[in-house]
Amino acid sequence: MKKIAIAVDAMGGDFAPGEVVKGCIIAAQDAPHVDIILLGLHDILKTELEKHVAPDTVKVEAASDVINMDEEPAWAIRNKHQSTIVVGNKMVREGRAQAFVSAGNTGAVVAAAILIMGRIKGISRPGIMVRFPMRNRDVYLIDAGANSECKPENLLEFAIVANSYLSSVIKIENPSVGLLSIGEERSKGNDLIKDTYQLLERAKLNFYGNVEGKDIPLGTTDIVVCDGYTGNIALKLSESLAMEFVTELKALASSSLLAKFGGLLLKSGLEKMRKRIDAEEYGGMLLLGVNGVCVISHGRSSSKAIRNAILQAISAVEGGVVAKINEDLKGKPYLYV
Repeated sequence: MKKIAIAVDAMGGDFAPGEVVKGCIIAAQDAPHVDIILLGLHDILKTELEKHVAPDTVKVEAASDVINMDEEPAWAIRNKHQSTIVVGNKMVREGRAQAFVSAGNTGAVVAAAILIMGRIKGISRPGIMVRFPMRNRDVYLIDAGANSECKPENLLEFAIVANSYLSSVIKIENPSVGLLSIGEERSKGNDLIKDTYQLLERAKLNFYGNVEGKDIPLGTTDIVVCDGYTGNIALKLSESLAMEFVTELKALASSSLLAKFGGLLLKSGLEKMRKRIDAEEYGGMLLLGVNGVCVISHGRSSSKAIRNAILQAISAVEGGVVAKINEDLKGKPYLYV
């Protein structure tokens, strides 16, 4: 069996390259059967590696340019052929890596994956999928920001690729699919939602029906489908609320002697909850629908988030998600019954 290689954009993110290199080394220790290839300025990365005891499975490949966060994605991809994002996607396309991980310019990562890796046949628009770790079950929302304007067929494709991921990688049999709307009734929502409802109802999927925003924390369905504009707002709001909740709890726990005592009693449970809602625990979001595994991490990713993003990429590769999506789409692009 061919050894897995994960290409990592070592220059992407607010804390690159230091935190990225550190995260790669931690991931390499957790997954010694995988090669982790750092992409970036060779001398800088060698200097960073010398600060650590790095396993032999952590390697460096030179990429002489970087796409900055404020650069227009399409222009940057056309003009920065040796950037870490372009080089990483080419490595996956050529089979020299099985996945690409980046905390860099999200728009550039998505555009490069579509243009260089290419779309899976039957997929017109790949979607970004994010995991919401809820108490009852993990909820996977797609699209979380790749496509601000969508057609009903796009939302159906999002449901199909998410279904393939959950069944092949997470091993959830017949995952349930909900369509994010302003009400549970099939008559609720705008034209996009109403038309998508009809497509999902006819598809070979375990379609639950419409779900509301409240159903995400309740874990009503395994998958929640929406357009990228709505999904990104839901994602950013949930991240902000989670951070504010933890901050408020810390403030309350130190507000008085009695509160401090209560905080000590609840410390174990609160720590479990903090860990569950911490976005760095899952590390990044999967771009599903391209011919390769692509994980997009937050620009503020620490070494912990990078490590978890790499492990997520490894799981997607080992779970054969790309092959599963291809199989599910073969000969019947919309899986109608």
